[in-house]
Amino acid sequence: MMLCKSERLYTLEELKAGCSTGLCQYIVTTMEGVYRSSIYNTLAYERLNRKNRDVNAIHKESLGDWSQTLHVLLFRMLGGSDNQKPFDKLAHLVPHDIIAREGSSVVSIESLLLGASGLLNIFRKDDYIGRLKAEYQHLATKYNIQSMDASEWQLTHIYPNNHPALRLVQIAACYHSRKLSIHSVTACRSRQDLHKIFKVPTSEYWIRRIMPNANVDRLSRHIGTLKSDILGINVVAQINYAYGRFLGSDTIIESATNLLEDIPAEDNRYIKGWNHYERIAVTAFESQALLQLSKEYCEKGACQRCPFARHLTGYPDED
Repeated sequence: MMLCKSERLYTLEELKAGCSTGLCQYIVTTMEGVYRSSIYNTLAYERLNRKNRDVNAIHKESLGDWSQTLHVLLFRMLGGSDNQKPFDKLAHLVPHDIIAREGSSVVSIESLLLGASGLLNIFRKDDYIGRLKAEYQHLATKYNIQSMDASEWQLTHIYPNNHPALRLVQIAACYHSRKLSIHSVTACRSRQDLHKIFKVPTSEYWIRRIMPNANVDRLSRHIGTLKSDILGINVVAQINYAYGRFLGSDTIIESATNLLEDIPAEDNRYIKGWNHYERIAVTAFESQALLQLSKEYCEKGACQRCPFARHLTGYPDED
């Protein structure tokens, strides 16, 4: 069976040049689907295993606590590139066990997250802000929490729906609802299951307080579909894969890949490039495979190791 619609084989030199000219993107679209799917499978599992090392490092740092592992990974992903570091710091200042102890009150969770982050101080005082400040003072003393400063956060030039204070009250609502836990995450099998975890609304109060000058219709009371999908790809699927391997559970491991196959492909600059000639990444499983290809092979000029190149050159053992 032909690997491509064309019988032509390529040299490594041509493929290395193709990383910048778009040749490789075109060639991959011409490959027979069965071969492309097989290589996607290899690459996607490579990426899962690479991220598994990151999850295991957090798990070790969390002294074997999977709830805290989820908490830290979730907070890192909540902030995006702008606020990843302060979100990570906050996840350690207010660990999951404190959230769990105070979880019966959304006021307590909001006061903990907004107070410890320093972001509570950016709001003009009213009755509710005053209540949160009093509650935080009590809880900070109880748990010996040292607050961050609001200046540690990137608050300008960000999308309104990605404002860190909004993300914190959204995640507070998820924790308070009890829909977000290590048990619900490891039971997640589909995109529908994923959205049930994260689409928990916060109060209208916060929509009007956090971005008073923004168009309220543009702000979401709950974590939106796109962000939920991103968290599904980078948090839920990764936790499930790592937790499944930790337990030796094929069922939980398969839930990670099933979820990636149910979430649409990411829409970033890498995937836009691969989809230029033909849409070859439809699911997140496929886009994760192509991200692995881009970052671990193309950007490093490692064509001699590239699983696509081994098929396209006709001499797979070349070093």
